[in-house]
Amino acid sequence: MQRSFDASAILPGYELFQYPDETGERRSIDSADVNEYLREVTGDDFTAKDFRTWAGTVIAIEALGACTPFKTQRQARKNIADAVEKVAGRLGNTVAVCKKCYIHPAVFEAYAALTLPQRNSGKAFVRLLKEWSKPARKLTLEAAFARSVKAIKKESRAVQVRR
Repeated sequence: MQRSFDASAILPGYELFQYPDETGERRSIDSADVNEYLREVTGDDFTAKDFRTWAGTVIAIEALGACTPFKTQRQARKNIADAVEKVAGRLGNTVAVCKKCYIHPAVFEAYAALTLPQRNSGKAFVRLLKEWSKPARKLTLEAAFARSVKAIKKESRAVQVRR
């Protein structure tokens, strides 16, 4: 693997996403290949974004844990902004993208409510990460239909009330 990585460093273009195969032919790796590999090795529906979000969330929790405790919500917001900047720096992305896509929103809520456990608090930290990592329930066709019918009924009631 190291030889492949070293050889890929001399390829032009996106060096880390190309490698020479056994015959010397250039092969590219795209996000679909990476995600397929992750699904294969984890045995679940994980993607690179899941790992990036997990990393961003852990980095944010560590950064918030290192902040001086806040006394006002204004200080809390400043600490959160500083933590997001640290995440952006570590992930190599913009602050806006990191806050929106790579840090679980419950981190900010828990921090502002003083309920965010410290990373060194062991079981509480692990329990929180497990809770946040639960995949969203997949919507079945029947459930989607039931939601649609319920929304239509609610809207028709609202229209009748306005008349």
